[in-house]
Amino acid sequence: MDAQKLYFSSDYQEGAHPAVLAALVRTNAVKTPGYGKDEFCRAAAEKLRAACRCPDAEIHFLTGGTQTNATVIGACLRSYEGVLAAETGHVSVHEAGAIEFGGHKVLALPQRDGKLDADTLRRFLERFEADENNEHTVRPRLVYLSQPTEFGTLYSRAELAAIRALCNAHGLLLYVDGARLAYALACSENDAGLPDLAALCDVFYVGGTKCGALFGEAVVIPRPGLLPHFFTVIKQHGALLAKGRLLGVQFDALFTDDLYGRIGAAALAHADTLRGALTEKGYRFAWHSPTNQLFLELPDETLARLAPRVEYGFWEKRCDERTVIRLAVNWATTDGDVRKLIALL
Repeated sequence: MDAQKLYFSSDYQEGAHPAVLAALVRTNAVKTPGYGKDEFCRAAAEKLRAACRCPDAEIHFLTGGTQTNATVIGACLRSYEGVLAAETGHVSVHEAGAIEFGGHKVLALPQRDGKLDADTLRRFLERFEADENNEHTVRPRLVYLSQPTEFGTLYSRAELAAIRALCNAHGLLLYVDGARLAYALACSENDAGLPDLAALCDVFYVGGTKCGALFGEAVVIPRPGLLPHFFTVIKQHGALLAKGRLLGVQFDALFTDDLYGRIGAAALAHADTLRGALTEKGYRFAWHSPTNQLFLELPDETLARLAPRVEYGFWEKRCDERTVIRLAVNWATTDGDVRKLIALL
């Protein structure tokens, strides 16, 4: 990597937060049982239950987001059932057909600001149930959301509750992908905390890979027994890590002394600084995204000057010689990085 270049293309370019890395080094020589049956996974699970205020929740540790989505969705659905998601949702677009590869169709629905809203979901379900031929089609069984969304936007507690009510009325499960959850929880515009997710979701996961861990995601199942033999399902998906303690050590560190919250808050402070400076300079944002991802709409000539100096994420091409790019900050972003980017822009 070019040491002179600024890197804002994603939020998982670095290794691990120093406290997480220190915990891995400190526990490296400790001998433990395998497959997550160790003291570190037990300690991390207890801390997650406390943070969620859900003392009976099942906690399972997996290594990556796509793996987690495919495993959870595979465990939730029968062979004739599908998952409802926004057309821009991660399982719809950026998982290379992982859900379909597992034998389940993603039923993509229109989105607004990256979100699936209750009215869209209601209309789809009413049409499905009114269709006399629906036994010939994939049956919706699970609603997939992500918090924050691919667009950096947030579901409010009221929005989640409205979708939960629809799930209850139509016999659906609700699953929330929390790959970037630290940055949602830290956002001043967010009003849905971990206890709210535990109360409203059937399954959700707390992201580690993009939030300070080397790798790892923590699946939370608030109602124990909802997914029978989930441990075995994880194994079937090739997702059971023999050295499961590596996941437990990391999440134990992330949920000690509110490190997970502090990681999110630090990143959001940098994002707010960058957002404020760009607003002051008159830059156009493609949409309002209050978390750690900023989406700028720039003239192509500006991008041509920017590209040699800044690594950014391409998002979409607009028809008027303008392009939407993503700038992502994370736990490792520094004040110096942000100042240099602002000066460059």
